[in-house]
Amino acid sequence: QVEEELKAACSQQAGQLREMGHRERLLCSDLQRAGEQLESFKTRVMQVCSPSAAGSTGKSVTEQQVIEKVRQIFDENQQSQEREKSLQKELSSRLAKEQKVSADIEVFKNSLQKLQ
Repeated sequence: QVEEELKAACSQQAGQLREMGHRERLLCSDLQRAGEQLESFKTRVMQVCSPSAAGSTGKSVTEQQVIEKVRQIFDENQQSQEREKSLQKELSSRLAKEQKVSADIEVFKNSLQKLQ
């Protein structure tokens, strides 16, 4: 009876080991696929950001290159936003001056009409 129980336990453990081996192979396959997808994503990002920097040479793109390019685009975007704010302020200032000049012209016209 003990022998049968040991055989059953061994059989069960063998099944568990086979299942673990199967899961390990699936995980390795998933990991490899994820790595390929990451490399493809990095290359596509670089192609969009800088077509001459990726794809044309056939070299794989490093994560650092992608990070630097994204950082560069981020910095350029911030500079553009700051420039836009500056131009908005300048435009508002000019509009205010224009309104003041228009109001002064109206006062001047009214004064001129009264003098006539």
